[in-house]
Amino acid sequence: MEWYLKAIRQYADFNGRARRKEFWMFTLMNLLISFLISTIDYWIWGITLLSSIYAIAVLIPTFAVAARRLQDTGRNGLWILVTFIPLIGTIWILILLMQDSDPDSNSYGVNQKAF
Repeated sequence: MEWYLKAIRQYADFNGRARRKEFWMFTLMNLLISFLISTIDYWIWGITLLSSIYAIAVLIPTFAVAARRLQDTGRNGLWILVTFIPLIGTIWILILLMQDSDPDSNSYGVNQKAF
């Protein structure tokens, strides 16, 4: 939950680096919360009103943490736009997001694994 809250606190911060653990723990918690809200939403109203509101609310933090993750691997955060290429873009960005961090400092900041 700590990693999820960290990403939410850095709501629109596209600067810096995000470790692999930070990105994937945020993604996991986001999926679990989305599933829980969708289920409750469907049981109560039969539609997904609250889950749609939640999805819109976490859209910017999701892009921000993904951009910081890409910057941690030494790529520009704009590489996230590759996801707009059908199928291949999604696979490509997943591969980039799974890669290890740059071992040294890069133009986006110091490697956080060193601490």
